[in-house]
Amino acid sequence: MTQTMIPLAGALTPEGHRLTQRVYYEDTDFSGVVYHARYLHFLERGRTDFLRCLGVEQADMTVEGEKAAFVVRHMDIDFLASARMDDILTILTRTETAAGARMVLRQTILRENVRLMEASVTIAIINAAGRPRRLPTDLQQKMLGM
Repeated sequence: MTQTMIPLAGALTPEGHRLTQRVYYEDTDFSGVVYHARYLHFLERGRTDFLRCLGVEQADMTVEGEKAAFVVRHMDIDFLASARMDDILTILTRTETAAGARMVLRQTILRENVRLMEASVTIAIINAAGRPRRLPTDLQQKMLGM
């Protein structure tokens, strides 16, 4: 049996990564508006698929022979407008900086051309013991090349 290739979610563009997501009932509160914490899920999907498109396998990631992982260190979020059930959202993710043991990603969620939220997310890379590790040079170059 041959394995078929599943297309990656989203796409790399000259401006960064672009992911499209629909708002489902589970994303909303009783009024049909997206619950504020659900935006974190959309942002996480954007970051995860951005890394996937760059060829990063997070489940198998190692740095200098040690198992490594990305963790969110800090987030600044500006909620600008609301999304509602069945809206089609675009999650944009781009690298602002990538150096040392961290990177800062800029994320925007749009509905058509309306900005719904902006986020600046600082991500650290750590080993299994929770100690910071430097971003691998090839990953840093990929991220900054966007």
